[in-house]
Amino acid sequence: MAAATVRSMPDAEDVRRIALSLPDTTEKISWSMPTFRVAGKMFATLPEEETSLAVRCPKEERDELVLAEPGKFWIADHEAQFAWVRARLAALEDEDELRDILADSWRQAAPTRLLEAYPELGAAPGD
Repeated sequence: MAAATVRSMPDAEDVRRIALSLPDTTEKISWSMPTFRVAGKMFATLPEEETSLAVRCPKEERDELVLAEPGKFWIADHEAQFAWVRARLAALEDEDELRDILADSWRQAAPTRLLEAYPELGAAPGD
């Protein structure tokens, strides 16, 4: 009975399903990995063995995330100069956290017309 209540960690298929549920999102293979784009602008990737995801994140916030939760977030060397952060799927609390991370990255890449058309996905609190 207890096994039915055990939640599995988010995986690559959850990333794909949630990312593609966001408006005007497409999946494209680039650099031999799945990438997700809104209106043609990349906002998430599934690098390596699809055990993590890379998302857009302002550098100041990214550095704070990595310091606060180094077991969950890190910066890949080749992405250090860009506003991207990696998240380990196994370290995410649940699918809601994954959805929040993907939606936040989507907002950063989405054109104004989509942000206005989908206010529930619009500016993050504090923006």
